[in-house]
Amino acid sequence: MSDLLRAPAEIKYAEELDWLESIDDNPKPFSWRLSPKMVRLFILGSERADGLEREVAQKWFGDRSFVERAIVTLASDRGLLLIGDPGTGKSWLAELLSAAICRNSTLVVQGTAGTTEDHIKYSWNVSMVIAKGQSRESMIPSPIMTAMEAGAIGRFEELTRATSDVQDALISILSEKYISVPELDSDHSDNIVFAKPGFSVIATANSRDRGVNDLSSALKRRFNFVRIPVVTNKKSEAEIVRFRTEELLRRHQIELDVPPTLLDVLLQSFADLRASSAAAGSDDEKLESALSTAEQIGVLEDAILHSNFFGERALTAHTLASSLVGSLARREPEDLAILNKYLHGVVEPRSKEEGGSWPEFLAGGREAIATLS
Repeated sequence: MSDLLRAPAEIKYAEELDWLESIDDNPKPFSWRLSPKMVRLFILGSERADGLEREVAQKWFGDRSFVERAIVTLASDRGLLLIGDPGTGKSWLAELLSAAICRNSTLVVQGTAGTTEDHIKYSWNVSMVIAKGQSRESMIPSPIMTAMEAGAIGRFEELTRATSDVQDALISILSEKYISVPELDSDHSDNIVFAKPGFSVIATANSRDRGVNDLSSALKRRFNFVRIPVVTNKKSEAEIVRFRTEELLRRHQIELDVPPTLLDVLLQSFADLRASSAAAGSDDEKLESALSTAEQIGVLEDAILHSNFFGERALTAHTLASSLVGSLARREPEDLAILNKYLHGVVEPRSKEEGGSWPEFLAGGREAIATLS
């Protein structure tokens, strides 16, 4: 794993997955490597009542019912669509589900304006076609086709970013569970690629992209929707941020303490800014940022790395505030004005009343805004 910038979940947690598979005696659908109960346990972590010999750490933080509904969907013949705001952990949940079910989370199509039907079905190796003609050997299968042939999970990220023509190519795959290859002769045994048991599709969609390329009614009927809400519970959000921060420190081999008081300051700042955004009367009065947990982790990551490389190897409220302003000020002057109003209207009174890390946080934020203005 040290040779990989980011190891997929099936490699990162390979030893744990092997162990869970070795003790799993529950019924498994199709060719699943783990039973639904073990898939849930792998994702949400173990409890004392599970009676396991070792602890399984929680990897995704959210409502248990979301994970259970996702697992049940994948055990049926319907596709799974995870939909929610940016940074709510949709892609991470899809990766964990794929890793636990088929030990391969890398069969991914990324939805963009440039995604074509070939990315979902297949394309051709032109040089082999010229030399030997069209055949299965000269075909380049898409990640979705590869998942069909292996009875595995195919993933489609940002489905609503792809055009309607590309989305429609999924309809027949999800309905008929095969892909026709008309370029091959009709009497050719390989002119139809059938899906093997266990094949399914996990798609993700950003709820903020609504209206970009809306899903057709036909495609919606072939997906079970699981809506992933923004985490608003401070305890849960603190667990997510702490979990990701510990991973970051391990990956970069950084020995740096993150004081709980500064984590509280970060959590409270995002809670304040979300409340302000919810009460805003127009988009100009809202930060462009979604203020998601993922962005919160990004702010903390930036502050930690800056402290490690350019600071005194100790995280300070001043650095944290500078990172927050630098990460969230995307529009000038609108976002800077909103952050400045927050510092003067909320942080300044709080720093006088509560003290602690807030005065230094206020000074760091003001300095960062002055630099960017």
